[in-house]
Amino acid sequence: MRLSFFEKLLGSCLFSGYLKGPTGTYASFIAYAFYFYIPSFSNLNIILPIIIIFSVYGIFLGDKFENIENKKDPKTFTLDEVVGSWISLIGAPKNIAYISIAFILWRFFDVVKPYPAKKLETLKGGKGIMADDIVSSFYVFISMNFLNLLFKFH
Repeated sequence: MRLSFFEKLLGSCLFSGYLKGPTGTYASFIAYAFYFYIPSFSNLNIILPIIIIFSVYGIFLGDKFENIENKKDPKTFTLDEVVGSWISLIGAPKNIAYISIAFILWRFFDVVKPYPAKKLETLKGGKGIMADDIVSSFYVFISMNFLNLLFKFH
């Protein structure tokens, strides 16, 4: 079994997973840049189906990365960070302050993995890889919507 060029490209978020250093942060930055600079990403009719497709495909691809690398949640697989990044930005304004705060919170919650994210990480294969990031991203989504009520980023 091996990864195709497309699987490596998508699973590693444009090959950012193969760089040295914090690959999850690199992939998250790319995902946030996509959201900020591509106008259609703020459209729920566009972003929600993309999130669902990438989440489902991410489970399959995460399994494949784990099997090939013989390692739980390998650093090269960063599609989970992409999905989590985009969930955290659902409905977000294209406001640099909002996006910056959301990015910092996203990286915090992705690393800390508050309950039940840490527990879900123990699921086997791609399910565990994707589930903890999806749950962590909802903490950012909720936090940012609360902050938006207070500070009116829109």
